[in-house]
Amino acid sequence: MPTLLLVLSAQGIAAQDLTYPIVDTMQDACFDLAGVEITCPAVGEDLYGQDAQHPHLAASYTDNGDGSVSDNNTGLLWQKTPLNDRFQYSDALSYCAALDLAGRADWRVPSIKELYSLADFRGELLKPEEGQPTPYIDTTVFDFEYPDREMIFAGQYWSSTLYIKGPVMNGRNQGAFGFNFADGHIKSYGTGLDFYTGAAATSSGLPNGPDDGKVPGNYVRCVNGPEGVFGVNAFADNGDGTVTDTATGRMWQKADDGTRREWHQALAYCEALDLAGFDDWTLPHSKELQSIVDYDRSGFPAIDEAVFAITQDSDSLDFWSSTTFGDFKNYANVVAFGKALSKAGEQTEFTDWHGAGAQRSSIKSLVDQEMTEDTTCSINACDYNRSDNLVRCVRKLVP
Repeated sequence: MPTLLLVLSAQGIAAQDLTYPIVDTMQDACFDLAGVEITCPAVGEDLYGQDAQHPHLAASYTDNGDGSVSDNNTGLLWQKTPLNDRFQYSDALSYCAALDLAGRADWRVPSIKELYSLADFRGELLKPEEGQPTPYIDTTVFDFEYPDREMIFAGQYWSSTLYIKGPVMNGRNQGAFGFNFADGHIKSYGTGLDFYTGAAATSSGLPNGPDDGKVPGNYVRCVNGPEGVFGVNAFADNGDGTVTDTATGRMWQKADDGTRREWHQALAYCEALDLAGFDDWTLPHSKELQSIVDYDRSGFPAIDEAVFAITQDSDSLDFWSSTTFGDFKNYANVVAFGKALSKAGEQTEFTDWHGAGAQRSSIKSLVDQEMTEDTTCSINACDYNRSDNLVRCVRKLVP
């Protein structure tokens, strides 16, 4: 018999009674390995199974005309127009708690799964000389303002989800996850608070100081709705190599097969998979894959090992999604279930810069192309990047 993990939410609702709708990424085009837009391949052709070819629950919003926007899928109510000011993490929490908007006074900073539900992967960050960029959010209903042109990529928004697996960035700083609506990434940003406290801080031997690892702050878009409901999974191990999440209506491959693949191989693997009597498996899109991240687990990997298994014993546990990355279309999105590795400045070793549970991107293939410093490094850090990542396939319970 399947074993259902009963997890009570903050509202006292049993996990099997929760629903967690996964909103589509809204990506509507297909791309080849070099990032060129192509006619979407037919079944059986190379590169079939991309995000745009398996549409899901389309985003649906209502502008209420009072400064709020309703998400008709998730039931969450959002602030339409955020302040064009950066907040430190604790100040963001205070700002949302004090917000009085649309006749409501119980606003809060969203969790990272709530925040990521707004991500729209039709986004594209362009340099000023290349044209007008498109943010990773639906600007027909939400207001979004880019930072100044020299920092156009710095569109990070806070979530309330702290990174509890360890320090980030400089090896000391407490992190909290956020999503960058300018460049389409999840990462953990320094809160300005030390991860280590008391005797641990003294004995760690790590750099000290209030500005060490502290970022300039992030923007915030407040949310209204019951806390601890959206984003809660209800996993059942089916005993046949699969795991069902009744909250999202998805069935998952319990364990990856231990093989690292390039993107086109990952697409083909899932399309051809025959598991537990089902042959309608696909490579998950970004939001599907992020839905199974366990942000509350104190250790690595960032997944519920009571039901899932990861075969690799490695810091690099990035899994492919079917979603092409908007800024570099020869890249596809990955979710890091292990350390999200990067390095900066004089660092010679990669560290858990972004936090397990981050969504980054990897080059789709090294065939006829190569990774260069221009594509692996931003102004802040150089991500660890590889063309062969792990794969965990998914299927919808109701096609």
